[in-house]
Amino acid sequence: MNSPAVEVLTFGEAMLSLQTEGPLGAGGSARTTVAGAEFNVAVGVARLGHRVSWAGRTGRDEPGRLILRTLRGEGVVTSHATTDPQAPTGAMLRERRVADLARVHYWRSRSAASRQRPEDLVPALEAGARILHLTGITCALGDGPLAAVRAAAAYAAEHGWTVTLDVNHRARLWSEEAATTALRPLLPYVDVVIASDDELPLLSAASGESPDGGEADLIAELFGAGIGEVVVKRGADGADLHLPGAAPAHAAARGVPVADTVGAGDAFCAGYLSGMLDTLGPAARLHRATTTAAFAVASNGDWEGLPHRDELALLDAPPRQCRPLILPERRRAPR
Repeated sequence: MNSPAVEVLTFGEAMLSLQTEGPLGAGGSARTTVAGAEFNVAVGVARLGHRVSWAGRTGRDEPGRLILRTLRGEGVVTSHATTDPQAPTGAMLRERRVADLARVHYWRSRSAASRQRPEDLVPALEAGARILHLTGITCALGDGPLAAVRAAAAYAAEHGWTVTLDVNHRARLWSEEAATTALRPLLPYVDVVIASDDELPLLSAASGESPDGGEADLIAELFGAGIGEVVVKRGADGADLHLPGAAPAHAAARGVPVADTVGAGDAFCAGYLSGMLDTLGPAARLHRATTTAAFAVASNGDWEGLPHRDELALLDAPPRQCRPLILPERRRAPR
């Protein structure tokens, strides 16, 4: 059987994003861009040289066209994205408040992405892929997107794809209890779980009953549910990869000046997926993931600073030594 043309398939809500450098005020300026977890991951994986398809749903409006143009400009396949003539593309406003802390406002209720259904994904699934990447954010958008995630996960597992799940919990979208109820039924189809240390309890059968359970017990529970890899993101403390029967692998966070932390988790996922596609070992996969996350936090914007493949080694280069600038002696004009 020939390998599928697409290596990674993902879908979810991409939004028009307005970003201000300070509090929103009359007459102030705002930067216009695009945002969305799966959008960020798709761009990140494509920049690392892999073939990616984004099969989300947008409105039939200018923000939707901007999203699709931007994805195509980054080399992401959009031929299986769908548009909704009766619902708008979602939007968000991010106000920078103090240092890198921001206040976010969403307009995504009844958006086109919230109306995505399992049938919308059939062409993308039938086209095939090696990896299906899912996030908890899409599951939180409503019954239709959750059904689409479950149908896609079941299809991918049945056809031998690798299914990755980034928990990516957003308290603004749903409660911890709702997240647990929705995400746990996905576990039989999932091969790789990616979560921050405080998100792991959301996947536990005992969530809400014993929230102080040890992390080792939570990971063992996931292994018992059939998960093959558990990746734990720890922010400035790096990340760990747990495999059944093996000692955990650890990668330290890369030391870079922090400009904007938004999108770091998505950048991490992009690097990890790239490492999987390149069949890197556990430590090397984590190293690539923390490297792509470092590029993200060192740049303003959710995805704009993500590295291309030939830039991955930039953080490993020794610091340049500046030579003193020696100017040629100026000749005096004859008197």
